Amino acid sequence: MTEFLSMNKTLLSFTCLLASFLSVNSGTFASHVPPAKSGSGAKRSVKASEVKLPAGFTASIVAENMGSTRHIVVSKTGDLYVKLAKLKDGKGIYRLRDTNNDGMVDEQVGFGDYPGTGIFIKDGYLYASSNNSIYRYKLNDKQEVINPDQPEKLVSGLREKDRDKSKSIAVDNQGNIYVNIASDNDRCREPNSGKGIMPCSLLDSAAGIWRFKANVPDQPFSSGVRFATGLKNVVGLDWNTKTNSLFVTQHGRGAFDDFYPQYYTPQQSADLPAETMYELHQGDDAGWPYVYYDHIQKKKILAPEYGGDGKKLGTAKTINPVAAFPAHMGPNALLFYTGTAFPERYRNGAFIAFHGQSQSLHKGYLVGFVPFKNGKPSGPWEIFADNFAGIDLVKPTGPVQHRPCGLAQGPDGSLYVTDDLNGTIFKISYQAKASK
Repeated sequence: MTEFLSMNKTLLSFTCLLASFLSVNSGTFASHVPPAKSGSGAKRSVKASEVKLPAGFTASIVAENMGSTRHIVVSKTGDLYVKLAKLKDGKGIYRLRDTNNDGMVDEQVGFGDYPGTGIFIKDGYLYASSNNSIYRYKLNDKQEVINPDQPEKLVSGLREKDRDKSKSIAVDNQGNIYVNIASDNDRCREPNSGKGIMPCSLLDSAAGIWRFKANVPDQPFSSGVRFATGLKNVVGLDWNTKTNSLFVTQHGRGAFDDFYPQYYTPQQSADLPAETMYELHQGDDAGWPYVYYDHIQKKKILAPEYGGDGKKLGTAKTINPVAAFPAHMGPNALLFYTGTAFPERYRNGAFIAFHGQSQSLHKGYLVGFVPFKNGKPSGPWEIFADNFAGIDLVKPTGPVQHRPCGLAQGPDGSLYVTDDLNGTIFKISYQAKASK
C-alpha cells in the first residue's frame, strides 16, 4: 500500500507508524481504539504557531468564532465569502474583510437566510447552496454582492434528508453547475437488515453528481442531468481547469462487520473502505453501493450486501479512483492550487481538507496534498498542514478543537482553511522565495 504517504522529515514518526500499518496483511490488525471526541468539553483555539507545516510555510488566524464555517471562496479583491451550516445571527453567508490590512478580519457582512455548505465564485457571480436549492448573486466591480436580499434561485427540489444533506457545488467553463446529492442510506440496505436493496432505488435522486445550467432560473430537480452516479457522499468538488474536468472526493461507507462478521472484523470495518478521489466525466459510475475500493488490496471489491465476501472483485464497468486515502478521514474540500506563491511542486496539485480521522493511524483533522503532473496524480498523498485537532489523537486528553472543512486560494496565492467546529479561519502562506 505504498500509495499512502511520502512524509516530510517533520513527520518521520508518522511515516514509521504508517509503514507498520501497511505491512500487515488483511487478516492481522492492531487493536481497535475509538476516535477522539469532538465538540465536547472545553474549547480553545489552536494557536497559529501550533499548526504543523512544511519548512517555509507559516499559518495565521484571520477570523474566529464564526460558527459552523463550511466552504469558502476568496474574491479577486481579497474578501472572504464563507457558507455556514447553521445560521449566525439569522444569516447563512458572511463576507469578511480586512479593512486595515493587519491580517485580521474586522468587517463582517451577513446575508442569506439559509444554512448550507456550497459556495463558488465564477464570471461575476457568487453561487451558494442551501441543503435543497442553489442560488446566485450578482457581484459588482468590487466583488461585493449587489442585492444580498434578492438572490436568483437557480435550482430547487434537491433531495434533503436528516443526514449527509450538504450540497457542495462547482461551476465549469461552459456555463454548467455541478452539485453533490448524497445518499442518506449509508449502504442502501433494507431496514434492519444486512441485505442490499437491488437495484438501489436511491440512485435515481441521490448518490451522485447532478448538472444544471448556471444561468437559468427556477430549474426543478427534474430538469437536471445525472452527470455521474455511484458516489455515496461527495463533499469536496473542484473543476480542474488544466484537464477541463470535474474532480471529487468521496466519503466511504460505514461498518461491514455488523451483519457480516464472518467476512470482516471490527478492525477491518475501521480500516475499510478507502476515502477516494475521482475524475468524473458524463455517465461515470463509481460503484456505490455495489462496489467499494479497498486500498489495502488496491482493488474494487464487491460489497457484502450484494454477495461479496471481502475478496470478490467488483464490476469492471465502474471507474477507478485516481487517489485513495485512509478510511473515515472525511475529505470535505478539494482545491486545485493554481497560484505561484507556493513552491513549484504544489502548482496544479490538489489540497484536501480532512474533517475526520483514521482510527488505526490516529491521524486526521488535517490538510493533505496530492501532487499532480499532466492532469494526473504524480505521487502519493502527504500531510501538508497538521494539528488542527490541538490534541494527541493517540492518547487524547480532551476534545478536538478544529475540524478542517473548506479550502480557498487567495489572490496572493495563500491558502485559507475553515473550521466548522470552532469557527476559526486559518491562512497559510509561504515565506521563503518560491522555486522557479
